[in-house]
Amino acid sequence: MDLLAKIRTLPTSAGCYLYKNAEGEVIYVGKAKNLRSRVRSYFLAANQMNQKTGSLMREAVDLEYITVDNEREALALENNLIKQRKPRFNILLRDDKTYPYIKLTMNDRYPKVFVTRRLRKDGGAYFGPYFPGNLAHRLVDLIHRSFLVPSCKVDLERYHPRACLQYYIKRCLGPCVDGFVPPETYAETIRDVRLFLEGRTDELERLLNKRMAAAAEEMLFEAAGKLRDQIVTVHQMGDKQRIATADNEDADVFGFHYENQMLAVNLFHMRGGKIVDRRDFFWEDLPEFLNERLNDTERVADKDTEEGCEAEVSPGMEPDPMQVAAEVGEGSAVVQHTGVTELGGKFSPGAFFSALLKQLYLDQAYVPRSIYVPVEFEDRTVLAELLSERTKHKVELAAPQRGDKRSLVDLVCQNAKQSYDQRFRVLQPNGKAIAEALQEALTLAEVPKRIECFDISHIQGAETVASMVVWEDGAMRKAEYRKFQIKTVSGNDDFASMREVIHRRYKRLLEEKRPFPSLVLIDGGLGQLSAAYSAMEEIGVTLQPLASIAKKEEVIYVHGQEDDPVVLDRRSPVLHLVQKIRDESHRFAVTYHRKRRQIRDRETELDEIHGVGPRTRQRLVEHFGSVRGIKQASEDALTAVVNRMTAQKIRAHFHAQAEASAEDAGLVQLR
Repeated sequence: MDLLAKIRTLPTSAGCYLYKNAEGEVIYVGKAKNLRSRVRSYFLAANQMNQKTGSLMREAVDLEYITVDNEREALALENNLIKQRKPRFNILLRDDKTYPYIKLTMNDRYPKVFVTRRLRKDGGAYFGPYFPGNLAHRLVDLIHRSFLVPSCKVDLERYHPRACLQYYIKRCLGPCVDGFVPPETYAETIRDVRLFLEGRTDELERLLNKRMAAAAEEMLFEAAGKLRDQIVTVHQMGDKQRIATADNEDADVFGFHYENQMLAVNLFHMRGGKIVDRRDFFWEDLPEFLNERLNDTERVADKDTEEGCEAEVSPGMEPDPMQVAAEVGEGSAVVQHTGVTELGGKFSPGAFFSALLKQLYLDQAYVPRSIYVPVEFEDRTVLAELLSERTKHKVELAAPQRGDKRSLVDLVCQNAKQSYDQRFRVLQPNGKAIAEALQEALTLAEVPKRIECFDISHIQGAETVASMVVWEDGAMRKAEYRKFQIKTVSGNDDFASMREVIHRRYKRLLEEKRPFPSLVLIDGGLGQLSAAYSAMEEIGVTLQPLASIAKKEEVIYVHGQEDDPVVLDRRSPVLHLVQKIRDESHRFAVTYHRKRRQIRDRETELDEIHGVGPRTRQRLVEHFGSVRGIKQASEDALTAVVNRMTAQKIRAHFHAQAEASAEDAGLVQLR
């Protein structure tokens, strides 16, 4: 059954849908209230104008779906499927930062207390999470010192012949040795620890005072002194907690700043009305964000600033706490810290936070009662209901527009802008400083103003091409890029290909009496560098600075200093500049090579198939990427582009071709 026919059979209930490519890989997961309506909307002609949607539909050849009872179940199922399958067209959550908990091993004969980041259903008592992370470690250390619970890893399920040093310096009750501490005394201590961790300090203080008085009456002054110290510790912790819980609100507050296709997000954790921790997240290369509400937009204006601005919304997308991202393209508008996306930009804050919050909170053991985001989004109500259901307490998920809460969101957005500046502006040296450092590192005669970089691309010597990219005065000059078809070299010979392209480029500059660049950079090792110099020598140029960068080792070889390669620190901005130029050259060469290969493919094998004309050939290559992809596609996969009869002809052609190749191989073996 072809894709369009399958869509007509989809149910109208809620559920999740999974698009697959020709190899059977899941490339996108989405959710919908109405599966048939949502999936059918992808095929509307108007929606094919969306770049990301068009890319998805050109690659998708099959569809699976799972029905559920309601939208909340669909939302949870979508989150699980995205994390399991990691589809390429979905936004993925890559941040794995978790906050610690304190665990009390209640099922052990002598329970212990320690810090953990993993919650398990093992009968233990978990307390937390704690912000900042080191607070949990400080509290556990306090419990070990004040309540004398063992801090070692000794197996307490059996007795040992002697105690460790902790017991003799009075830092442990010594449950590891029979007779050192009665089981009921240890159980009483664990009850005290639990009261302490649960925050029931008033009750704990009363119990300790009562025991201290009893110990004093019995003239057990050493025990009374220990109890007195515990009372002081508990009293001090109680004071700190009362100060911190004046407003008595637990909340997570989000803010973001987006500019120049780069995004910074800040998350402030408020516990008891106090900001106890913050997290910074950055995305430099945002994946395109599929606009799932294909026929709708979401209004995300801040009424105090840019009222009436609109942004496309993409419900059902999943991000990465947080590597998450949003659809970004050239010409996207700058999003200020107010959280407004200006009309004409492709970045959708609403879609972004819809994706972000689902992956961040749906699998978390602890969710605060309030979550504040800078923009409204479609799934907000459903997500809040699902989180409330899972956490057994009401979760408020709001996009405040005014008042103190909006001021708090704006504060976090301002911090996100500061984080953006620090990450993408302040910490980056200026272009002049990097160029001077490059001159020093490569011992060039002058500060490089123009760098021309070359790379060769081919597959087993077929359709060999070369690229030249230009860096000038701190920026890539795309108008100066050049591409070359290798004409005099046949087969797989990168050195000869490099020699040809260098010879052609700089012979022409000599003839036209144009200036040479400050540095010629070669993508490759010593062999490519030597080939480039020999080409320069042939045209009579011997003083041109030449260098190459090897891909794996990231070592820079300078002509004339080959025995002393330049090894830069991995974080060096000079190395980053050279890598950036090299990678751009590689990208440009590969793009041109693919184009040449597609032209070759279109003009050869597909022309031999009766009934496949130029337009059909173009659609097939665009959909499957190459003739090889068409060969591997099944008949059902081909029907996504052509009708059943043409699909059968294509399959029959390639099947006959494969049989002929097999027969030829058999004859060769017989000979």
